[in-house]
Amino acid sequence: MSERCIRTTARAVASILLSAGLLAGAGQALATEQAQERREGRDIKQDTRKDAQKTKVDCRQENNKSNAECRQDKRDTKQDGRQQARDVKY
Repeated sequence: MSERCIRTTARAVASILLSAGLLAGAGQALATEQAQERREGRDIKQDTRKDAQKTKVDCRQENNKSNAECRQDKRDTKQDGRQQARDVKY
């Protein structure tokens, strides 16, 4: 191989390695961001579960509603939490 051909090949290899490194870094940053969003979504859902249970207990104690009515309030609370989690992730 000529010296010119070797230099051209070396540049091409260096360019490919640099591009691969940049893409790997970008992919890692995206994965980290998505992981953080999933974590935040899970935290919201867990907090919502606690709030929903408290909503149902409070409903039964304070409002003298039927269990079915209180259950629906609990479902509504959980659905609101799911929507908040979706808003964070997407």
